[in-house]
Amino acid sequence: MVQDKENVSIFVDVQNIYYTCQEAFKRNFDYNAFWSEISQSYNIIDAYAYAIQRNEIKQIQFQNILKAIGFQIKLKPFIKRKDGTAKGDWDVGITIDMLDAAETSDRLILLSGDGDFTILLDTIKTKFRKRVDVYGVNSLTSNSLINSANLFRTIDDTLLLR
Repeated sequence: MVQDKENVSIFVDVQNIYYTCQEAFKRNFDYNAFWSEISQSYNIIDAYAYAIQRNEIKQIQFQNILKAIGFQIKLKPFIKRKDGTAKGDWDVGITIDMLDAAETSDRLILLSGDGDFTILLDTIKTKFRKRVDVYGVNSLTSNSLINSANLFRTIDDTLLLR
């Protein structure tokens, strides 16, 4: 670990990043490019990817790629309700983990466009005095989340698979 770099913890709302990149660009997020970008400037001490468990081959392969990059995978079962709708968001889990990481990290990075995280960012910044950066698709990221971030990094061609 390089001593002159800040320690950073990363939190990826996998479903949000997948669907917003697909909607905006019809392409997938490049986790290797992201990791390379972050590791040039920071010491990555924790990196979590939050996903829904469906036990499909492509999903398992994707999770193995994330593990090889350096992410810890957190899975929640896919729940289909009687009315046909699905449930499986990780907002509470991401919130708890980010609050825990705020104790030890110099900076936290959230990959999501979900405005529900605005209060979390504000809390981390005021209570823990930590910087929180957000990566998201500009047109599909909540304005309140963008405004709460210390730095908003829009996902662009440099962070998308070809």
